This record gives sequence, C-alpha cells and structure tokens, in this order.
Amino acid sequence: MSTFPRPVAQLIEELSRLPGIGSKSAQRLAFHLLNVTEDDAVRLSESILEARRKIKYCSKCFNMTDVDPCVICANAKRDNKLICIVESPKDVIAMERTKEYNGLYHVLHGAISPIDGVGPEDIRLRELLIRLQSEPVEEVILATNPTIEGEATAMYISKLLSATDILVTRLAHGIPVGGDIEFADEVTLAKALSGRRKL
Repeated sequence: MSTFPRPVAQLIEELSRLPGIGSKSAQRLAFHLLNVTEDDAVRLSESILEARRKIKYCSKCFNMTDVDPCVICANAKRDNKLICIVESPKDVIAMERTKEYNGLYHVLHGAISPIDGVGPEDIRLRELLIRLQSEPVEEVILATNPTIEGEATAMYISKLLSATDILVTRLAHGIPVGGDIEFADEVTLAKALSGRRKL
C-alpha cells in the first residue's frame, strides 16, 4: 500500500514514465508541482495538451512542426540541393544549433535494427527515395548516430543511392573537441584515424 494519497501516487507514477525520470526524481517533481500556484499548474497542463494536439510531422521532411511544410522546408533561402538525413527531430535541433548547415533535412524516425525488429520499411526510407526522385538533390549527408544501428542505416542508404548521381557523404566521427586521446575508446580512435584530413 502506498504511503502517498492516491492522487499524489498517481502523479508520481505518471511522472516516472518520463524518460530519465526515476521514482525519486518523480517524487521531487510531484512535490514541486503540488507547491506551484494553480495558475502555473494549469499553464503547464495546457502547454502539454496544446503541444500534443498541434504538433505533427512535416509532409516533406518529417520533422516536428505546427505548420506544413515546416519552417525549414518552406524557407526559400535554404539550399534545396542538400539533404541531411537524421534519425530523430532532436538531431535536427542539434544540427541547427551549429548555425553551419543551410540545407534541408529528412528525419527517418529511427534506425535499422534487426534485433529490435526494425527494418528499412519501418523508418521513413520510402519517403526519402520518393523525395530524391522529385527534388533537385545533389548531395545527401548521412548524419545517423555513430551506433551499430546508425552505421547499418547509413550503409543501407549509401547502397540504395549508389546507382544514382547523388553524392553521398557521412558526418565525420572522432575525438570530441576538448577530449583526451587516452580516454577515447578504440572505435572512436579508429574513426578519427580513418577520417583524418590534411591541414
């Protein structure tokens, strides 16, 4: 039997379902929420509901958006000859933070993972191929994560596009800025060596 009143226990249970939130963190959040004003609680709950109701996927790139097409796809100043392929909308946000990339995106919503039962048909590859046939794309940047699944997905896409005139590139991998070589694992060092360039 829970030592918390039923509404508090239910709130803790719901909060603990959030990624990265354990039972202790859920309890802290619940007690914080119980101490906010009712206006703050209503504003939070309305923000959650509004985001849930209004956010959809862009019909072109499948990024999260509240307008269709999304603001990136609709921006005429973006380079439409360049598409960066990422696994999730969070990756688009990370790429945009660099302020170095001015092309378009394609969000796969996952990566190929036979162990997890995720095949090429379970991610947005079909939509990518249709898009590449109808848009003037000259280069595709594979920016999937440097995991086994991300590498498998990148290799699969690379093979799919090998018969086309589209240049297929991969994000460089290696030692992060500020990192020490002695703490890098063998795979990271191998990637850094194979991706070295002339200065």
